[in-house]
Amino acid sequence: MKKVLAWMMTAALMMSLAACTSKKPEDSQTEPQSSVETESSAALFERENVKIAALKGPTAMGMLQLMELSEQDLTPDQYNFTLAGSPDEILGSIIQGDFDIAAVPTNVAATLYNKTQGEVQIAAINTLGVLYCIENGDTIHSVEDLRGKTIYNLGKGATPEFALNFLLEKNGLNPETDVDVVYKTESTEVASLLQSGEASIALLPQPFVTSVLAQNENLRVALDVTEEWNKVGDGSMLTMGCIVVQKKFAQEHPEALERFLEAYEESVEFSNDQSTLEQAAQYAEKFGVLKAAMAVKAIPECNIVFEDGDDMKKIAEGFLKVMFEADPASVGGAVPDDAFYYDAD
Repeated sequence: MKKVLAWMMTAALMMSLAACTSKKPEDSQTEPQSSVETESSAALFERENVKIAALKGPTAMGMLQLMELSEQDLTPDQYNFTLAGSPDEILGSIIQGDFDIAAVPTNVAATLYNKTQGEVQIAAINTLGVLYCIENGDTIHSVEDLRGKTIYNLGKGATPEFALNFLLEKNGLNPETDVDVVYKTESTEVASLLQSGEASIALLPQPFVTSVLAQNENLRVALDVTEEWNKVGDGSMLTMGCIVVQKKFAQEHPEALERFLEAYEESVEFSNDQSTLEQAAQYAEKFGVLKAAMAVKAIPECNIVFEDGDDMKKIAEGFLKVMFEADPASVGGAVPDDAFYYDAD
């Protein structure tokens, strides 16, 4: 926020200077020259129109302040946001180049890179592990305790499937024979089955975990999937979401991309700051991401981060290798090469 406000103050100052210097004494009663017509201020006011997509849930929670500032026209560039309920709603548009920037699951980013022959790059990691094993009861205290159980999970081909299979295999369980996994397409459906009692064990991401625990006192967090991953992940990290950018946009508008990443990092800090949490929660409800009362509880549990550069590459690379080993199709058939990672330098 401080940098955004500083940008606004600088812009205002430049406009004033441009207006003053553009006048001759005898023209003091005429309209001042537009700031965009002066060389000194052109860079400040040639704003880009940036099209951004995000998913409702943790991948969008780091953007809350940025969406609010954009609505008030207080961002360095013009940002047009589209929020979707699932990756399938925006993948085609990203492939077609309709969005300049998007927040998507990390394995989806790799798939996009492979499908577009390198035309989509990863620019930052924005969400780490948000998956939890929820139980109606008190029998599951380790991955081994899942043996012989029926587990409800989200759609096949997505991170929840591969994460569960990875944990099962690393703990000596065969996903095909030692457990019965029932897949559903939406988190809301899995949450509803837990609340009704039809499902006793399920994998759910935040913020749905917070929601179901608040509505059914018999439900509990049995396993933190991120913690279990860290026990057997060979140094890799479970990373759920990231920011991708069209390579063409990054090449043609590098300054605009850097301005976005800087503003986005500040927005992440805003969401994570306890002093602004309630305000972030209000924005979450305003933009249809999550009800404010639930967002206050969920946001601190959503592992919202901002990691770029070498840290981003290290985190994503290890995760994608694990995904590839589990199922090459989960990352689009191949672990992306170094060109996948956006480098501002």
